[in-house]
Amino acid sequence: MSFLQQPAGWFGALFLALMTSTTTTLASAAPTPPIAAKQAWQETRHGEVVTDDYHWLREKTNPKVIAYLKAENAYTQAMTKDLAPLSKKLYGEIKGRMKETDLSVPTRRGNFYYYSRTEAGRQYPIICRRRANSAADFAYDASAQEEILLDENQLAKGKEFFEVDSFSVSPDDRYLAYSTDTTGYRQYQLHIKDLSNGKLLDDTVERVTSLAWAADSQTLFLVQEDATTKRSDLLLRLKLGSKPVEVYREAVEQFNLGVGNSSDRKFIELDAESTDTSEVSLLPADRPEGSFDSVLGRETGHRYSVDHRNGELFILTNKDAKNFRLVTAPLATPDPAHWQELIAHDPHVLLESLELFRDFLVVSEKTDAQERSRIYNFAEHSWHTVQFDEAVYASHPGGTPEFTSHRYRLTYQSPVTPPTVFDIDMASGQRELLKQQEVPGYDPTLYETKRLWATARDGVKVPLWTVAKKGLTPDGSAPLLLYGYGSYGIPAEATFSNSRISLLDRGVVFVEAHIRGGNDMGEHWHDDGMLMHKKNTFHDFIDSAEYLIQQGWTSPQRLIIEGGSAGGLLMAAVTNMRPELFHAVHAAVPFVDVMSTMLDASLPLTAGEYLEWGDPNQKPAYDYMRSYSPYDNIERKAYPAMLVTTGLNDSQVMYWEPAKYVAKLRAMKTDRHPLLLKVNMGAGHGGASGRYDAIKERAFEMAWMLSQWGIGQSKKR
Repeated sequence: MSFLQQPAGWFGALFLALMTSTTTTLASAAPTPPIAAKQAWQETRHGEVVTDDYHWLREKTNPKVIAYLKAENAYTQAMTKDLAPLSKKLYGEIKGRMKETDLSVPTRRGNFYYYSRTEAGRQYPIICRRRANSAADFAYDASAQEEILLDENQLAKGKEFFEVDSFSVSPDDRYLAYSTDTTGYRQYQLHIKDLSNGKLLDDTVERVTSLAWAADSQTLFLVQEDATTKRSDLLLRLKLGSKPVEVYREAVEQFNLGVGNSSDRKFIELDAESTDTSEVSLLPADRPEGSFDSVLGRETGHRYSVDHRNGELFILTNKDAKNFRLVTAPLATPDPAHWQELIAHDPHVLLESLELFRDFLVVSEKTDAQERSRIYNFAEHSWHTVQFDEAVYASHPGGTPEFTSHRYRLTYQSPVTPPTVFDIDMASGQRELLKQQEVPGYDPTLYETKRLWATARDGVKVPLWTVAKKGLTPDGSAPLLLYGYGSYGIPAEATFSNSRISLLDRGVVFVEAHIRGGNDMGEHWHDDGMLMHKKNTFHDFIDSAEYLIQQGWTSPQRLIIEGGSAGGLLMAAVTNMRPELFHAVHAAVPFVDVMSTMLDASLPLTAGEYLEWGDPNQKPAYDYMRSYSPYDNIERKAYPAMLVTTGLNDSQVMYWEPAKYVAKLRAMKTDRHPLLLKVNMGAGHGGASGRYDAIKERAFEMAWMLSQWGIGQSKKR
């Protein structure tokens, strides 16, 4: 690696650019964007000499970098000042559809029911519990005294960002172990609270990513991440009042650790996972000083998960089963020779997860991009499927912590149905509605959702879902927002959105594409959108957009696209490929500097993601990744209007990726369409942590998109 000498007058050029921007803003109605200074930097990659004029933006502690980011924020504010009334109106609409004072459905764990509640005007939830009525079969007793476990509003006082991650109460109900982040960098500090007196113990550990209590309620198993790479690689055992002891360190860079409890709480489970391989080890929860034993060892390409019931292991495995199958085996002899198949492999059905109870088993499956739950009765050896009426929806396990429960909690929603909580009687299959999120002023009968299928260029059928107000005329005139992600096997989901209603009520059609790279159509869907097949993700999105245009849903002049993180990579890649196809783009926390990031193993997450994106240290992978990396493929041509958003403390996609991308794009593009960078200087990958602050961020983004459609505001081009 060779670093060229910094050119003379570099800071002067930056200062002049910032001052020019400010002066011009004061003197005229057309703000001038800040022009990032160029500092020559070179690196040779597989014989290719790569020059990066904006490499210096990686220097987070450099005051010049912070000055540049603030200048970009000032420019964005100046360019969007006319949107303030619309943004404020949208904020009011979204807030008005939110039940500000609310209560979650209480969930029983042992002798208590746990729930969270919110209060009007307060940013964060309050987490509470009430003692169950032991005289009435441990029923919920609303008259029992409320015990506040965590008031997140108090904990967040004076902090720009606050988030609770892990949350676990000891088996004897006395201690609460929880972790918090106050920067947005997703490094969580462990705290332990004695619930008998409300005091915090002195025990604390940094950078905790998962935890599990042993049966003695005195021992915690913790996974800690590396401070630099953020890889969860160290398992610790913490005896209350003592220093943590190292139990295991994962040496293979592609693997991360996670720790938890089996459903019956008889075992501590240690999971080691990479993109294509996993290993599970077990330790009896009543023997915390003992050693973990691997269930099936570690075999490249074998992914499996494990749970325990009555001396029998339930193993979800992809061995000889691309979409997974479910087998059982004795705890003492879990090897394949002793497997008994309970659910056979189905090439058309992805077996995603299982939840195990004393008398029942629930499996979550996906077929044709649609989730479903099936329940097995051990006594009757019978199955039944939970049925829903809508053709497009999302359903997930809702948290049923009691192993002896006969009722299964399920969350359900659709693009037109607000989040809903059901309890399913696992014996009869009968459904009980416990709560549906109240959305004041919302009438679901005014909207409709549909399933569509686009044909990709290689003949593959790509599912999409839509939501819009009823009565749409497919004449190509409708404004349409197309959303996409397509990475890590994460599916697109047909969920409800309070904020989206404000777009729908203004005539906008919302569409999400189930592009390859997710697991929407099974494990092969992920395989076909990763590594040396990654371009299928981009092609699917482009082909979905063209399908929507051909079918009269919209036109290029009315089409805006949006995606975040790996979905931000998608936005930038397809914009490089087909800039004329899209009217405007919102790229949130976008992973755009693929080559620089994936060639720097010291950065968080890099080495662990070689199995998803490829290892660019290998020439074939380098060439392929280089051919689509957005930052490396910016050209001197016209681009659509773009809003790029990021957070200074982002740990998943470092702020400098979108900052460098905007700087280079601004220097290269030939159009006069707006290019805006908005940096949250006090948050990370997920944006603002407080619920009202998050609404403000989304209201701004929506106002910008509406202005690009010319809705509710004169269009800025």
